Amino acid sequence: MKFWRPGITAKLFLAILTTCIVLLITMHWAVRVSFERGFIDYIKHGNEQRLQLLSDSLAEQYAQHGNWAFLRNNGRVIFQILRSFEHDDDRHGGPPRGEFDLRDEEGPPPPGPGMPPHGWRTQFWVIDQHAKVLFGPRAPVPKDGSRRAILFNNQPVGWVVASPIERLTRNTDINFDRQQRRTSWLIVALATLLAALATFPLARGLLAPVKRLVEGTHKLASGDFTTRVKPGTHDELGRLARDFNQLASTLEKNQQMRRDFMADISHELRTPLAVLRGELEAIQDGVRQFTPESVASLQAEVATLTKLVDDLHQLSMSDEGALAYQKTSVDVVSLLEIVAGAFRERFASRNLSLALEAPVQATVFGDPDRLMQLFNNLLENSLRYTDAGGRTLIQASLHDNMLQLRISDSAPGVSDEQLKRLFERFYRTEGSRNRASGGSGLGLAICFNIVDAHGGTIHAAHSPFGGVSITVELPLERDQSRDV
Repeated sequence: MKFWRPGITAKLFLAILTTCIVLLITMHWAVRVSFERGFIDYIKHGNEQRLQLLSDSLAEQYAQHGNWAFLRNNGRVIFQILRSFEHDDDRHGGPPRGEFDLRDEEGPPPPGPGMPPHGWRTQFWVIDQHAKVLFGPRAPVPKDGSRRAILFNNQPVGWVVASPIERLTRNTDINFDRQQRRTSWLIVALATLLAALATFPLARGLLAPVKRLVEGTHKLASGDFTTRVKPGTHDELGRLARDFNQLASTLEKNQQMRRDFMADISHELRTPLAVLRGELEAIQDGVRQFTPESVASLQAEVATLTKLVDDLHQLSMSDEGALAYQKTSVDVVSLLEIVAGAFRERFASRNLSLALEAPVQATVFGDPDRLMQLFNNLLENSLRYTDAGGRTLIQASLHDNMLQLRISDSAPGVSDEQLKRLFERFYRTEGSRNRASGGSGLGLAICFNIVDAHGGTIHAAHSPFGGVSITVELPLERDQSRDV
């Protein structure tokens, strides 16, 4: 038996809906409490006003009669006074509020014993100055009820006492309260329904980018690196979608580079192996004699294979950061002079000039062996790809706590597109892959990793002499950078 497991859309929908329901119930409870308290306060205020009016009217009647004889066993008087309160606002030109004629016997009879008069929410009593009940139910007069004194000549001659209001007792008030309660719950139910109708499309809309990312991730995991997702928004999900597209683009590029890398390796290895195989088969078949010249040719191909394997090893080590770097204070100018002196004869043999312009000293914190490898690779690259009769200029200068090294050579030059790819592994600028003029195509890639390991940068540009200019920037050692 499978249990239903809600997805993220259902979870978000339930979370938002539950929050809305909790808020609605809380608001309903708060409104109910406020209404009940306010309604009771309203009733208390109304009763207090009636008590005050009743006490004033009874004071006037007491002043007219001089005693309470008019009220004893005559509840109709109280009823008439209360009627005057209720109808006073509807009359025009009548006596002032509270004035009435005791001889008026028309109208409905007074309420029965124990029943509050019309318009009153509580029972009340009228007592004289001796605390004797003149009017009211047979129940005892409450001690904690509301009291209003009946004054004659500024002296209390009696009191009007009302029972305290703790809860609703009149049927009309109770029915009104129940109606409000039902209406409030109906509003909560309708609001919950509207919240559910609004929350579901909202949850789907909010999670639509997430679903696209999930689908894209599944495709990416299956090896489809061409998949992309539409960002759609500019919030965090939109940035996540753009990061996903960047990741997919990087994986696609790395996959293509891996394929090209394997194809380039197989091509690089196939050529010397084919030459070796042809040479050995020719010697074996007697087509070619086993002479020192043939041995030298075989050794040249083996040296080429050895150089290629060594470059591959160096590149893999530098990619993984596993190259051994023993950094110390190094005078780069001294290293440049050593490398330039070693290459000067080889440049001269190809009718090329090599010049060095550098300050007296430039100290960096680096590995002298790896820096020598860097300079050797750069000069080897310039030597291989510069036409006879040309020149190569090495310029070193200090700028903003950085050592700037520029190696510029003469024609032939390269296009802008080729400049961007010079540091890719196995990339050569010439159309053919003739090993007579080109190396393994890994030298500049190794240079890039060495410079990066020293915290510097390397880039290529067009040379003012018509060839290529490669610029290396390395941070100077701190002590020297403060002196620059």
